[in-house]
Amino acid sequence: RKWKRERERESFARKRLSSVRKRKGFRSRAEVCKRMSASVKTMSAKKCLGGVSLPQRCAVARTAKVGRATGLKVRAAGAGGFVPDMPRRNIMNLLLVAAAGLPGATMLGAYAFFFVPKGGGGGGAGLTAKDALGNDVTEQGWLASHQVGDHSLTQGLKGDPTYLVVNDEGKIENFGINAVCTHLGCVVPWNVPEKKFKCPCHGSQYNAQGRVIRGPAPLSLALAHADISEDNKVVFTPWTETDFRTGLDPWWK
Repeated sequence: RKWKRERERESFARKRLSSVRKRKGFRSRAEVCKRMSASVKTMSAKKCLGGVSLPQRCAVARTAKVGRATGLKVRAAGAGGFVPDMPRRNIMNLLLVAAAGLPGATMLGAYAFFFVPKGGGGGGAGLTAKDALGNDVTEQGWLASHQVGDHSLTQGLKGDPTYLVVNDEGKIENFGINAVCTHLGCVVPWNVPEKKFKCPCHGSQYNAQGRVIRGPAPLSLALAHADISEDNKVVFTPWTETDFRTGLDPWWK
């Protein structure tokens, strides 16, 4: 009985609701959908709306309708952009890498070149030694102001600072010692109390003949011949034979 009463109440409520809708002009969902589809068909049939032609809109509407009916994927009609193929993409990637790698390689090469020891005692004809004032160095004038064991700077080959050494006999040694450190190119001073060369930059040390005895310098100081010319001047010439300190070929050759 309860079930019958509920069914009667529901049917009564539906009838009353439908009568109210008809009285106020309401439509059912099916009628609304039917009216909307009819309006869409009417719009698609028109070639213009308000004086504006609608060919693209009609074409898109038809394409969308066909796609929904058949279940096929529909591409946008206006997407006519060019998509590059894989070889062209690879070429563009290579160009990008080259454009970025060239400056990097240049900077890396310059950074590596910074650690290459500067050459000293290079090739070329003989060069007269110059003192601090730019005057030619003579044997007589040099020995008059420099004592035994003295290591003093002059201007040598390629303009490099070069030490002239006065030996125990009171004569100028037949070799000059390039003062450019083989680590990073600092000028190495002569330490009188310790009687050796000590680099102030990173602590490299060389003995009285310029042979390396402590790093980080990897090589000994370069050599140059120091000969006395006929007019009593000290002349530097390149050292190309074996390094008497190490027994090896000269690295600065």
